[in-house]
Amino acid sequence: MTDNSSTISINSSAIAAAADMPDPSGSGEPGDLNAQLIGTDIWTDQMVIDAGIPIHDVPLVSVGGGIGSFVMADFLRIAGMPANQMRVLTNLDVPWQTYEYLTKVSQIPRPERLRSDSQSMPDNIWGFPSFAFREAWKEKTIDPIYNVCTEPILRDYYTPRAGHVFETMEKEAARIGYWDMVSKGQVRMVRRRYGGGYFTILTPPQGTSATKRVAFRSTYVHVAVGYPGVAFLPDLQEYRSKYDDYVRVVNSYEPHEHVYEELKRRPGVVVIRGNGIVASRVLQRLIDDRDRDGLQTQILHLFRTYRTESFGPSIFLRRKARNGWIYQGFNWPKSAWGGANKRKFEKLEGQERAEFYKLLAGTTTPNRKDWKAQLKRGTAEGWYRTYTGTVDSVVPGPDGTVITKVKAKDGSLLEVPAHFIIDATGLEANIREHRLFADLLDHSGAQLNPLGRLDVERHFEIRGTQSHPGTMYAVGTMTLGGYFAGVDTFLGLQYSALRVMDDLAARGFVKKMGPFRSTAQWWRWARHKPLAS
Repeated sequence: MTDNSSTISINSSAIAAAADMPDPSGSGEPGDLNAQLIGTDIWTDQMVIDAGIPIHDVPLVSVGGGIGSFVMADFLRIAGMPANQMRVLTNLDVPWQTYEYLTKVSQIPRPERLRSDSQSMPDNIWGFPSFAFREAWKEKTIDPIYNVCTEPILRDYYTPRAGHVFETMEKEAARIGYWDMVSKGQVRMVRRRYGGGYFTILTPPQGTSATKRVAFRSTYVHVAVGYPGVAFLPDLQEYRSKYDDYVRVVNSYEPHEHVYEELKRRPGVVVIRGNGIVASRVLQRLIDDRDRDGLQTQILHLFRTYRTESFGPSIFLRRKARNGWIYQGFNWPKSAWGGANKRKFEKLEGQERAEFYKLLAGTTTPNRKDWKAQLKRGTAEGWYRTYTGTVDSVVPGPDGTVITKVKAKDGSLLEVPAHFIIDATGLEANIREHRLFADLLDHSGAQLNPLGRLDVERHFEIRGTQSHPGTMYAVGTMTLGGYFAGVDTFLGLQYSALRVMDDLAARGFVKKMGPFRSTAQWWRWARHKPLAS
C-alpha cells in the first residue's frame, strides 16, 4: 500500500458530500461556517453564536458511530453514565453498518465466519460466556467448545459467524439505550474552545435542522472513525481512469457481484492481486462457485513476493509460510493483545516502536485446512496457477480481456490475459484522506506517530489536542503505530474503551468500575435487563 494510491469511497462517512462544503462568505444557508471559524484554531462561544450556529451542550461527544463508538458507549453506560451525558454523532444507521458492508463485499456474508477470537465480543465487556459457548448453547452442540479447547493443534482457530456478532450488538444496543444517544449527520470538524473543551460541528441531514450546521459543546471528545477509503493499486487505478473500465477491474472492497454472476454464465479467467485474508476469501468464493455449479473458471494468482518457507529473526518471532502465503491465526500475534509483545510495545518509543511494528506487521491469512485443500486441488488440476513478479502495466486485450504485464526477477516480461482482475490488497491508510483528521492535524494540535497516523498516549488521548479541562481521545485503525498494536480489532476497541473509561474515571466523569459493580452489571447483562436512562 502506498500513500499516493488513489481511493474510492467505502460509504458516505468516508468523504464529504458536495452539499457539506463550507460557505466562506457566510452568505449562504443560515448557521454555516464562515471564514473566521474556518481559519481560527481556538473558537470562542461568541464566534459560533455570531455565525448563527446553534450550540448544544453535552459532556462527551463520540464521533463516528461505528463499532468503536458503540463499545465506548457500552463501557460507560455499564459504568453508570446516564445516557444523556453522551452524544454519538454519525451518519450510520447502525454501528456495524460499515463493517458489515466491508465483510459482505469481501465475501464474508452473515453466515460465514470472521477472523476474530471467541472472546472478542463487542456486546460483552467481560468476555464470558464466549461466542463459542453461546454458539454451542444455541445450536445444542459441544463442537464449538471442543474447537476452542483443541485449537490450533487439532482444529483451526474458532471464529464467530458474522451474523451472530451483528445480532448480539443489536441486542446490547437496545439494552443500553444506544439509539437515544445518537444524533444523525456528518461531522465536519472538531476545534478547541477558548476556556476549555471542544466544539464539534455536525451537518445534519437536509431538512432536519433550521441551520446547515449544529455545534456540540463538550468537555470530552472521542474520535472513532475508521479507514477513509479503499486503496486501489496505482496501475489498476490508472487503467480504470484511462480506459473507463470499472467492470473488468474491481476492488474486493467495492460491490463486484457481477464478476461471479458473469463467470456463472460463461467460462472465464480471473486474476487475483493480494495475499491476505480478503484474497483468501475471494479465492474461496470462486472455488466454491466452481465446485457447486460445475464452472470452468480459471484462477491466476499474482504474488509480488512468493514465500515457500517459514521466516523470522528468532524462534519466538518466526512466521509460517507456504505456497506464497504467510499464515497467522489473527492479524497480530496473540501476545500483542495481552502478552510479551503488548508490554514491549508500551515500552518502545519513536523509531524503535516503528521497527517493532515492521517486524510483526504484514499481510497474513489464517491457516485453514479446508481452504488450503482447495488450492492444492486447484494446482493439481491446473485451474489455479500462481505468478510472481511486479506489474509493469495493465492494458486492454482482445475479446474483452485485460492483459497484466508482469516483470519477473530475471527482467523478462510475461503477459497474463484475463476477463477480470480483482484487487484484494487492502484499505487506504493515508490519514489525510479523511478531512476530519486533516483538520485535527492542521488546526487542533494533533500529531503523527512513527507510522504516520494519529499520535496517542497509552490511554488513547490525542497528543497535542489538550484543551483543559477537556480531553480528546482517538481509537481504532487511525491510531495504529501507538503503544497498542491491535487497535483495529474487536478486542482492541474494547481495550481502548477500557483505557479511556479509566482515564475519564480519574477525571471524575464516571465512577471507576470495581469488582462489585462489574459482577452486578454482568448479571444484568446475562438476563438482558435494560440499563436505567
